[in-house]
Amino acid sequence: MNVSTHKSESHSRMGDGRGKLNPDDGGSGAGAGSGAGDGKGARPAAREEPTDEQLLAEYRAGDKTKFAVLVLRYQRELYHFLVRFLGDRAAAEDVFQETFLQVHQSADQFDPQRRFRPWLFTIAANKARDLIRSQARRPTNPLQASISPGDEESGEFIDLMQAAESMPGEPMEREELQQQVQKTVMSMPDHLREILLLSYFHQFPYKQIGDILDIPLGTVKSRLHAAVAHFADRWRANHGKLAS
Repeated sequence: MNVSTHKSESHSRMGDGRGKLNPDDGGSGAGAGSGAGDGKGARPAAREEPTDEQLLAEYRAGDKTKFAVLVLRYQRELYHFLVRFLGDRAAAEDVFQETFLQVHQSADQFDPQRRFRPWLFTIAANKARDLIRSQARRPTNPLQASISPGDEESGEFIDLMQAAESMPGEPMEREELQQQVQKTVMSMPDHLREILLLSYFHQFPYKQIGDILDIPLGTVKSRLHAAVAHFADRWRANHGKLAS
């Protein structure tokens, strides 16, 4: 699928969403604070945030502002998922736009008994796979598995991934590890990469992963096990032990 097909339509229907895709922007800054108090120190009651499903229902009922709230709510998480999946920020922006265009077009078909988040990621994963197929290219929970079985000092894969996400220390060192993990993940086959991203980086439960990828629960577990093993082999081949 050519992701540029609906760009103009996407912009016209969704406003300036592309300008809001800066991954460093916060996705939940709207409506956070209250006005000035009465000087007595009283705290106003916190307003409960509407659920994704409520926002979509209100959008379907005619409140067009709720669509922008959904886009802002997911701009960081979904955009980062697509960057990791596609390995290209420009392509991730395009697929992000295409995903929410599809949400707009399919809003009336959404089953209110379902959760919005896995439905959104189902659309995004399908769009990303379509893009990879259209370009005819392939980018060159057992997460407690040891990097080097039998070597107690080698560390575990969950430690490695957590280090890549939030490793303390020098920014240069942290960035280098993040790049190494990203490169290893991008070298994985598509079906293994996407399940690793959904399970670890976005922490979807197995059942929702099965819904997103349209595979049985048993396949989710076996494929995740294969993905971790594949990551293990690639990491050992290129980097050896997890540095302490």
